[in-house]
Amino acid sequence: MIDVIGSERKSRPNSIGILLLNTGTPDDPTPSAVRRFLAEFLSDKKVIYYPRWLWLPLLYGVILNVRPRRSARMYHRIWGAEGSPLLTITQSLRDKLHVQLADSIPGYVQVEFAMRYGNPSIPNVLSKFQQSRIDHLIILPLFPQFSGTTTGTTVQRVFDSLKSWNRLPSIQVISDYHQHPAYIGTLAESIRSNATSYDKLLFSFHGIPQRYVDAGDPYETQCRRSASLVAEKLGLQPQGWQVAFQSRFGPEAWTQPYTDQVLESLGNQGVAKLRVVCPGFAIDCLETLDEIEHEGRKTFQLAGGGEFSYIPALNDTNAHVNALTEIILNSCYAHVA
Repeated sequence: MIDVIGSERKSRPNSIGILLLNTGTPDDPTPSAVRRFLAEFLSDKKVIYYPRWLWLPLLYGVILNVRPRRSARMYHRIWGAEGSPLLTITQSLRDKLHVQLADSIPGYVQVEFAMRYGNPSIPNVLSKFQQSRIDHLIILPLFPQFSGTTTGTTVQRVFDSLKSWNRLPSIQVISDYHQHPAYIGTLAESIRSNATSYDKLLFSFHGIPQRYVDAGDPYETQCRRSASLVAEKLGLQPQGWQVAFQSRFGPEAWTQPYTDQVLESLGNQGVAKLRVVCPGFAIDCLETLDEIEHEGRKTFQLAGGGEFSYIPALNDTNAHVNALTEIILNSCYAHVA
């Protein structure tokens, strides 16, 4: 956790802003909207480390002319009546969290959420805090495990936007909560309630290029630590669970083993009851609802596997609200200690 604390503040601030952050989603499930979203996402230097002279012609000349149509079909499969699940569920989580925190923290509390790519944008949401003249800002990226490709770039975008402010509040960043007892306990209880019996539990995390890990990104280590703590909480034997990494993109090596290959292998082994959980995703989205629940199920069962069940993300459940409240309050009290 990184703190930027105003030296004149010796006690709890009178007004606190909590900013929830996530990756983002297209505005609608159409090729044009997906193209806008992917153009912003895949142009981020902290996501794609290739030299610009090499990457941008490939991005604009090939990828953005091919991928948006395919991705739009996948988004269309998960789109709800009210819009993107990532957007609508995050909105609900924000509302519930605001009620809970307003009851837990003295003074004025303002809770907002923003997306690193797309809408609502970070600069626009930060302007709401600026108008409220909050004294203290807590930044909580909804990425339990830290990576420069998620938390790193998202927090950087926040600080880039704050440069224009004439008056800064004190600032705290909750950079990860991958082993926080509230997160681990809530995740374990969610698995218990959604999966009463199974032969194998697969923890599937979003992957990142292996060279990012080799360069010092702690993401893989934190993912494996989260899975291990949850498995321990559930009392699972080593052969009863496994970690894999999904969503690889491009030809280079990513964190392994790859989820699709693991699903095929488990199917070939004839695993009768498989449960899959994605602990790196706080909110269900394309990568969980389509890539795992839809495509992953097909991969596993076409290979000979039996019963497949995806365990939903913590989403806007009361248990998740309680866990995030505890994480935020821990941060808040640590600030004033």
